[in-house]
Amino acid sequence: MSGSSNVAAMRKVVQQLRLEASVSRVKVSQAAADLKQFCLQNAHHDPLLTGVSSSINPFKPQKVCSFL
Repeated sequence: MSGSSNVAAMRKVVQQLRLEASVSRVKVSQAAADLKQFCLQNAHHDPLLTGVSSSINPFKPQKVCSFL
């Protein structure tokens, strides 16, 4: 039984390697350039760069109303 299970395991490995070999690749330099371009195009939407106005900030400290 171990021989047939070994063959089945090897077939799965070969199938996975074929799948990985067929994936199209992108050069790291091209991926980095695309990422940089995306970040620059969307910088005005990033709240970490532009800040959040106090009127729409859900984390601002709540005002406490107290009666004296």
